[in-house]
Amino acid sequence: MTQTLLNQFRQICGDVHVLTHDDPTTDLSPWEQDWRKRVKGRALAVVRPGNTAEVAAVVKACAPAGTPIVPQGGNTGLVVGSVPDGSGTQIVLSMTRMNAVRTIDPANLTITVEAGCVLQNLHVVAENAGFLFPLSLGAEGSCTIGGNLGTNAGGTQVIRYGNTRELCLGLEVVTAQGDIWHGLTGLRKDNTGYDLRNLMIGSEGTLGIITAATLKLYPLPAAQLTAWAAVPSMEAAVQLLGLAHQRLGPGLTGFEVMGQFALSLVDKHYTHLRVPLWQTSPWCVLLENSDSENEAHARSQFEALLEVALEAGCVTDAVVAENLTQAKGLWHIRESITLAQVQEGLNIKHDISLPVSLIAAFVTETDALLAREVPGVRMVDFGHLGDGNLHYNVQAPEGADGQAFLRDFEDQVNTLVFDQVLKFKGSISAEHGVGELKVGKLPMYKDATAMAMMRAVKQALDPQNLLNPGRVLDRL
Repeated sequence: MTQTLLNQFRQICGDVHVLTHDDPTTDLSPWEQDWRKRVKGRALAVVRPGNTAEVAAVVKACAPAGTPIVPQGGNTGLVVGSVPDGSGTQIVLSMTRMNAVRTIDPANLTITVEAGCVLQNLHVVAENAGFLFPLSLGAEGSCTIGGNLGTNAGGTQVIRYGNTRELCLGLEVVTAQGDIWHGLTGLRKDNTGYDLRNLMIGSEGTLGIITAATLKLYPLPAAQLTAWAAVPSMEAAVQLLGLAHQRLGPGLTGFEVMGQFALSLVDKHYTHLRVPLWQTSPWCVLLENSDSENEAHARSQFEALLEVALEAGCVTDAVVAENLTQAKGLWHIRESITLAQVQEGLNIKHDISLPVSLIAAFVTETDALLAREVPGVRMVDFGHLGDGNLHYNVQAPEGADGQAFLRDFEDQVNTLVFDQVLKFKGSISAEHGVGELKVGKLPMYKDATAMAMMRAVKQALDPQNLLNPGRVLDRL
């Protein structure tokens, strides 16, 4: 039966687009190993369809055979949500060949792209057409739109434009039965029943396979300015955020907070980067102001904001980028924190969201609990303060063995942090998703009725549990 199924895949997609372990010259590690190198599975095959009809045909072949399907985009996820398990019975459905930009509708301010389109390529196409697609992530050079939608990715401009969900107007989806939902509407209003689009977004490939999307575009800003500010505490960062909302209004398109230890890792492992102000301040903030008028107007707004903030004591020092090169350099420092953590060693990641008003109290209380329970841990705190999303990561004590640290303390640390998140009315996953890493924890921290409703939806749309099984839900 397995060989028959593989032959079907070859007939559908072509021999060169069905990869198996039977070929000793083929290395499947790029599809079987997650980005953080936490898990390595074994696939029955990696299948690379070239269009939506091929995706549907592959799914229809898998359904009667009961073969599970793991949809995969750029494989840049952080919660082990897009690699196969170790059974050798699951196929990886790689969407990277489906990377076309289908249409741009300037009057409707929309662009329609296939799921395998790399985010950075979408940025280039949109900008060349005179528009902005505002989703911005550290992995944008390799992550794909299908994965962004599957995890409802956030990034650095959520404060102004929202998560990927808010940027999507329509979807094309292949169901668990191999049917195609043609939902690529560019409508901003469509009140004709259940919101199937939003049901698929954030479902991590467990309810359907996204093959294309119609996305919102925005006019390019007349000017974008970036500032880097030192703040004396997390409370001061929250105060600065409030002032920025008042002074910049919708022009505030980025507000990132970075702890001193997080920036010290960038300074340590990327010595060519000049990290400003970090040595004398416990926290730094990166702000972006996008202006629809001109650079002079944007700069005057920024300078007025920082003057008020300095007088209020919530900023102790600040620099405003003088040109685009300097601005990109500041953002590069922020985006290098994750890579610097990798260089420092294995760590326990937490992608959490909290009410902005409670973040300072959460950090103070939870830092103290962790220091008491796991002496020597180092806190790598940074994230999108503007929308309440904190990357609250726990690095092993200096000199400790990373693997042993994860083995001995990961569950204890996760439980402590997630208990605190629940106490402070937050969510244990803000933008990374649930995947495999959090699937066992989710029922403990999500409303029981919500879990029952989610299982009912999964049962209705994928009764065989063939689409990305073991992710989001631990059971049907």
